[in-house]
Amino acid sequence: VRLLKSDVMPNFSSHVENAVNALGVNKTVDENEFIDASRLVYDGVREIRRAVLLNRGEEDVDSDTEWEEETDISEIGSVRPQVESRTESLIDEYPDISGITNAREAMKKLPDEEKAKIAQQVEVFRVEKRAFDREVSKWDDQGNDVIVLAKHMCMIMMEMTDFTRGRGPLKTTMDVINAAKKISEAGTKLDKLARAIADQCPESTTKKDLLAYLQRIALYCHQLNITSKVKADVQNVSGELIVSGLDSATSLIQAAKNLMNAVVLTVKASYVASTKYRKTE
Repeated sequence: VRLLKSDVMPNFSSHVENAVNALGVNKTVDENEFIDASRLVYDGVREIRRAVLLNRGEEDVDSDTEWEEETDISEIGSVRPQVESRTESLIDEYPDISGITNAREAMKKLPDEEKAKIAQQVEVFRVEKRAFDREVSKWDDQGNDVIVLAKHMCMIMMEMTDFTRGRGPLKTTMDVINAAKKISEAGTKLDKLARAIADQCPESTTKKDLLAYLQRIALYCHQLNITSKVKADVQNVSGELIVSGLDSATSLIQAAKNLMNAVVLTVKASYVASTKYRKTE
C-alpha cells in the first residue's frame, strides 16, 4: 500500500499529465511508458486485493466467485471479452454426466488422494515461481519487454496450475488449450527479444547459454501445448461419480514447471548478456 501511494500513483499521475500536455501541443505520446505506468497501478491494486483475500478465513469468503472475479482481467491489464466467457460457461463437456459441466468442476471432484498428489506437484511449481520472482525483482520493468512477457507467461502458467486444483479462470479443456497457445505466442516474442540481445553480445559462455535456454523454451512450450489437452475422466458407476485425472494434471504441472525454469534462466542470461554488450559499446 505504501509503495502504491508513494511511488506508483505519483508515477502514473505524472505520465497522465505529460500525455495530456503532449496531446495539447500535438506531440507524440510514448504509449509503452503510459501502458507500463497503468500496468503498475493495476498490479499494485491486484496484489492488495489478493493479500486481503489470503488473510481472510474461509468463513469470511462469500463464495468461490470472489477468487474468480479478478480473472476477467489479464496480467497486463487488458479486459477479456465478457461475451466469450459467458459463451464458454455454457459449454457442457460432460453431457452424459449430471452435476459436472466442465473440466474444472471435474478437477474439484477428484479423489482426495489424487488432490494431495497434485498439491505436491503444485508446490514444486511454486518453488520455481519464487525463483522467478527473485530474478525479475533485479530488473527495472519500466518499458522492459523481456520482463513484461516473462511475467505474462508466468501468470498464465499459474492459471493452468490453479485449473488442476479446480480453481481459477480456466474452466474448460479448450480454455487450457488456448492458454497454452497464448504462452507459446509469448514465448515466440520472448525468443525474438532475447535473440536480439544475444546478437549484440560478444561471443561468450553467456551468449551460448542464452541461446540454449531459448531452445528449452521452445521445447517446453511445445510440451505444454501437448499436455494442455487435459480432461478428467468421469464415469457414473451405480449412481456414484468416479473421477480420475491425476496423470494428465501432473503432466501439465510438470510441463509448466519446466517452462518456468527455462524462463527464469533466460531472464537471468538476458540480464548478464545485456550487461556484457553494454560494456563493449
